[in-house]
Amino acid sequence: MNHSDEILSILREEIEQYDSRTRCDETGTVIEVGDGIATVYGLNRAVYGELVQFDTGVRGIVLDLKRDSVGVVLLGSEDGLHEGSTVSRTGRAADVPVGEALIGRTVNALGEPIDGLGPIETTERRPIEREASGVVSREPVNQPMQTGILAIDAMVPIGRGQRELIIGDRQTGKTSIAIDTILNQKGQDMICIYVAIGQKASTVARLRGTLEKYGALDYSIIVSATAADGAPQQYIAPYAGAAIGEYFMSQGRDVLIVYDDLSKHAVAYRTLSLLLRRSPGREAYPGDVFYLHSRLLERACRLTPEYGGGSMTALPIIETLAGDVSAYIPTNVISITDGQIYLENDLFFAGQRPAINVGLSVSRVGGAAQTKAIKKTAGTLRIDLARFRELEVFTQFSSDLDRDTQQALEHGKRLMEILKQPLCHPMPVWRQAVILYAATNGLLRDVPLDRVRGFVQDFADSLPDALLTEIQSTGTLTGTAAEQIREALETYKEQVSAAWQA
Repeated sequence: MNHSDEILSILREEIEQYDSRTRCDETGTVIEVGDGIATVYGLNRAVYGELVQFDTGVRGIVLDLKRDSVGVVLLGSEDGLHEGSTVSRTGRAADVPVGEALIGRTVNALGEPIDGLGPIETTERRPIEREASGVVSREPVNQPMQTGILAIDAMVPIGRGQRELIIGDRQTGKTSIAIDTILNQKGQDMICIYVAIGQKASTVARLRGTLEKYGALDYSIIVSATAADGAPQQYIAPYAGAAIGEYFMSQGRDVLIVYDDLSKHAVAYRTLSLLLRRSPGREAYPGDVFYLHSRLLERACRLTPEYGGGSMTALPIIETLAGDVSAYIPTNVISITDGQIYLENDLFFAGQRPAINVGLSVSRVGGAAQTKAIKKTAGTLRIDLARFRELEVFTQFSSDLDRDTQQALEHGKRLMEILKQPLCHPMPVWRQAVILYAATNGLLRDVPLDRVRGFVQDFADSLPDALLTEIQSTGTLTGTAAEQIREALETYKEQVSAAWQA
């Protein structure tokens, strides 16, 4: 066989073995585009959740599979896209870069930097959607995740690996609780991820400034899909945040992730679903809106040492309208999480901040993870406050009260005073234990109501360092330590009581 015959035989063999479907399957054509949705023909082997690339450089995610076309949501501008534009499969699920380099940075829903501090160098990527860890790989939640907020750590404690919902109307301090919790993780070896969904860009910038001011940016990551971004970015942002958190969790680290807020996330998903012509259900949300949040929040857990030993604690935020916790999305997320912190308008406007409603707030896990010192000193706090709220309602029109009722009301007022806490001032465990011990044991009964808060803070500052170190390091309040606090309080009271009479 001469050389030309050999070439012909090779070409003939290649032509016979050529699979004509390959090009058709890997590249498709846009047949319709608008409102951030592209309908594409020709991607016969596309997979749900797969990342695709348009000829303009914009990426998209396949979120709808039909018999003869696929629906792709655009992760960028649709400028330049038109009927006939080509689309290529990437063969991989939508993913984000993960790694230590993200710490201290602000990124968008695709993990790309948006803080103007240059590129982020990472070596690993993780898919944004991932099946939650199974029962075998999970461990019971039994380590405290201190928020530094007295009312929460005392009555609605949160453990590492728990999912605790923060719920309330707009402007009641939901984000403030999340920020204070992040600030309190300084020196706790915890990575904090704040996911902003549908917030104003100025709000996210202000939040970053707060974290920077208090040195919290050294262990924090901000994932931002602002109101200016499209519904697709707002939809994938929390999943991207969870993927970044799972990287650290698999390394044996503890992670705190805040989703602010999932109400806007559900609205973004409803927008996508209606544009993809899916059937609307209750309140026009699609039927799988429960699964939307359950598959996200189930990823928060505490892993056994064999699977990395890390944990991811989730603080989802839900905004209610006129305090209606029985609406569709609030009831969904309440049933997914391990408890909720309910913030009330009336308390907020009355100056009780954080405005936590003790009656409706609950933690289904945290008691097992609560610090012993706080557990011991906060024992009767919830019952005393419930009794106070009840008596307050019944006695607001009455002036003739018996001595026991008056004492219970005075005690309740003092408890409410010590639970008031300014923004960005989280409390360490020792301070919480000291204040709770003084308040729940009735040791503040003779302190004027308007001076209670300042008095307990000043008293805590006056205690010897050795005692505070012991409480902080052991997490317990021994009988000897309690006696020391009681004696020191009486002495301190004598020193400052002269100023009360003045």
